[in-house]
Amino acid sequence: MTQSLPKLTAALDVSHLPNAAMGPASLVWWGTLGFMLIEGTGFVLGGGALLYLAAQAPQWPPRGDALPDLAFGTAFTVLILLSAIPNLWLERRARQCDLAACRWGLVVMSLIGVALLVLRGYEMAHLNVRWDADAYGSLVWLMIFLHLTHVITDLADTLVIGAWLFTHEPGHPQYADISDNAGYWSFVILAWPPIYILVYWLPRWS
Repeated sequence: MTQSLPKLTAALDVSHLPNAAMGPASLVWWGTLGFMLIEGTGFVLGGGALLYLAAQAPQWPPRGDALPDLAFGTAFTVLILLSAIPNLWLERRARQCDLAACRWGLVVMSLIGVALLVLRGYEMAHLNVRWDADAYGSLVWLMIFLHLTHVITDLADTLVIGAWLFTHEPGHPQYADISDNAGYWSFVILAWPPIYILVYWLPRWS
């Protein structure tokens, strides 16, 4: 007659673990990183197509297409690069769970986002080529519009998080959201200089 072995049971106490995390410990952080990789691939493909056509064309931009005006594109570039300063500060304050600083940091970033949208509107009005004029016009508008969608996406997220912080008592998940949103904005900032060079300076150097 065989004797059955006693069943072993064990319990793992996880009550001390936080209900949210920041950085690589957060699944949302990895999801945001995945979006950056996908969206970054779109920028690379668009930029690659633009470079290929510029290399193959006898004249770039094609004859009859005016160069885009520098003023508004350059103003946009200066402002978005300067926005890295409050953005990085906000990310650090979010990691410290500093409610007052995060509230006003989100207000500042929201105002910057609105200002960038205004500049982008003027910028698009001074590209001096229609999107359906030719391949040059299509790719210029594609690159500008792709980046515009990222600015709008982050601004919408910033406004939602900001409204929550001013109307609710935030917890650790909300501070993690602020940190992730700031990280995404850093991606939006870094994506712009190559586009600016391709759209505004490549035609002037060709």
